[in-house]
Amino acid sequence: MTTLGGDGGTGPVALRIRLGAELRRLRKRRDITREAAGWEIRASESKISRMELGRVPFKERDVADLLAFYGVPEHERDDLLALARRASAPGWWQEFADVAPPWFLSYLGLEEAAALIRSYEVHFVPGLLQTADYARTVITRGHTAASPTEIDRRVALRLGRQRVLHRTNPPQLWTVLDEAVLRRHVGGLAVMRGQLEALIKAADLPNVRIQVAPMRSASHASAGLPFAILRFAEPELSDIVYIEQLTSALYLDKPHDVDHYAQTMDRACVEAEPPDRTPALVRAILDEIGDPGR
Repeated sequence: MTTLGGDGGTGPVALRIRLGAELRRLRKRRDITREAAGWEIRASESKISRMELGRVPFKERDVADLLAFYGVPEHERDDLLALARRASAPGWWQEFADVAPPWFLSYLGLEEAAALIRSYEVHFVPGLLQTADYARTVITRGHTAASPTEIDRRVALRLGRQRVLHRTNPPQLWTVLDEAVLRRHVGGLAVMRGQLEALIKAADLPNVRIQVAPMRSASHASAGLPFAILRFAEPELSDIVYIEQLTSALYLDKPHDVDHYAQTMDRACVEAEPPDRTPALVRAILDEIGDPGR
């Protein structure tokens, strides 16, 4: 599938991915094995692999040792070492570690680094497109014992994620929503009306495509759970499938798993209404809802 532009963000995970790709290029240029590189920094071959994939934070000393081992002239190392320092900085989402589990914070870093985010939703509007009122309703339902302060922070985290869609070089977001998502009254008519109006506006963004899977035809994806597929600008990096559960999440990157979900997503896109039909479909549901203020 051809994607529109986007080269990932400038957050720490995106920077780790870029630095890892450069380290991989430098190592291969000298025909050095991952095992030999690991030996040089007193680490395992698997650690070198994780570093090159951007899966772990970088120690500046390790990067410096690898650059020397790869024969990079000393005067050319400064930029990469500066990149390593920036890649080790905490992401903005870390300030919400008190209300978000580590497995979800990991996803936020990948989401910010992605060039393309594809998702299939069967229950709720995706977090990247939720209004504050809609998000508050969903979060309150899912965290009935949470204090008002905690709910506020969870809402702030969700809304903070949405900045990724409006930055320079934003990722492409391509989502398929089951029609039931649009008809399920979350938070009452006023909240739903505001959410549906926000979806119409979001559909106008050049980097956002929204499709609706009509209830009259059962999609191949509808039998499964909601999921997202993240794709990165670096061709060496595999796509990652993210499946959120109640108390944990799955991250799938094996080709067989990714291919299965990608094919499921492709079928859902084909079976859903085309993106240019979305505003009209949402407006029709708005007309059915009517104006709760009248």
